[in-house]
Amino acid sequence: MLPRTLASLVVSVPLWLAALPAQDFTAQAKALAADLFARQFDKVASQSTERMAEAIPPAKLAAILDDLLAKTGPFRAIAGTRAEIQQGYHVVSVTCQFEKTSLDLRLVFDAAGKLAGMFFAPSGPQAEWSAPSYARPAAFEERQVVIGSGKWQLPGILTLPRGTGPFPAIVLVHGSGPHDGDETIGPNKPFKDLAWGLAGRGIAVLRYTKRTLKMAELKEPAAAGFTVKEETVDDARAAVSLLAGAPEIRGGKIYVLGHSLGGMLAPRIAEGNGNIAGIIVMAGSCRPLEQSVIEQLKYLATLPGTDAAAAAKQIEAAERTAKEIQDLAPGSAATIDLLGSRLPGSYFLDLRSYHPAETAAGLKIPILVLQGARDYQVTLKDFDGWKAVLGGKSTATFRLYAGLTHLFMPSAAPGTGPGTPQDYARPGHVVEEVIADIAAWILEH
Repeated sequence: MLPRTLASLVVSVPLWLAALPAQDFTAQAKALAADLFARQFDKVASQSTERMAEAIPPAKLAAILDDLLAKTGPFRAIAGTRAEIQQGYHVVSVTCQFEKTSLDLRLVFDAAGKLAGMFFAPSGPQAEWSAPSYARPAAFEERQVVIGSGKWQLPGILTLPRGTGPFPAIVLVHGSGPHDGDETIGPNKPFKDLAWGLAGRGIAVLRYTKRTLKMAELKEPAAAGFTVKEETVDDARAAVSLLAGAPEIRGGKIYVLGHSLGGMLAPRIAEGNGNIAGIIVMAGSCRPLEQSVIEQLKYLATLPGTDAAAAAKQIEAAERTAKEIQDLAPGSAATIDLLGSRLPGSYFLDLRSYHPAETAAGLKIPILVLQGARDYQVTLKDFDGWKAVLGGKSTATFRLYAGLTHLFMPSAAPGTGPGTPQDYARPGHVVEEVIADIAAWILEH
């Protein structure tokens, strides 16, 4: 078991933020690890965010490292690294060899390349994804496709049922931040679960790389004027158009399933689009994003092991940013820094005039709203918000799942309240009940 004092090294970061890279994070992580073990604590602090440096000043960092080395023995060498993007943050695992054991030093960097989190974990690669028990690979095939055109051509996968078509189809639309087509989060791939589960039930599924991941790969920041139209809406509509022209897909039976931010934007994607037969809002917020961030931070501050002073500073910073967003004047060229992620003011100005539930109410197509009861990112406040506006519409259906998190997977946290960030690191699958409900709803319509 790792020393309990290592919990002091963790500074929580909200999961939805869309950060873009500006440098070689692996090289930076190796250099920072070398500074740590060389006891260059001032250098570590100088590379940290303000909140991280305040939460773990050099003297505290020295005490924590000494406590660790008393249990592991002296540091010997860096044995390797692994890098990944998790919901917009760049996470580099530096495998460290000690006299008695090996551990991974996991370093979390924000969009500006500042150290926003640090902790040790047992070394070794994350668990490989394995097919859920409900998947029937023999019942479908997968094809590579390309979404969009020009600079923002995006690779996609069309999962097609075997047999005689044409088939109804779903386009999967991601949450915030850079995402691959599987919406990989830690060891989990919720979009791959959905694709394999639904294709086995006779429904074609199209998933694709999100544009912000390609922006990250190209090291291209969000330009002035950037909004959710460029981030999400345009590519989702291009994916729908691709399906509309495919002979294997049944005309008039194309649905859009949006998760998290994708769920929030599903009504906007469908508005005025005659190819879309219905939308599925999967843990979609119907409130301003900056409000959700503050609510998340306040919840995370209540979890055991959280540094209360650091959490309070994060909340204060998020509240100041929310005020900046509220005060943005139309046409403002300001850049907003939301906990280390920088986005042009245009992004928030655009969302100011968008009201997801009200837009959904104006649609003439069926709507399915799904919510996990243990989701701490998009909560029952959002679910109730959708119901308040859409509850009187005969075309709207609502499903609430006890025990499920933002990923529609079971939470490992005790009790029945919201889950914790640790749920994202635990291997799991979208539960079969959710797959069955989505399939039944589509086939019914």
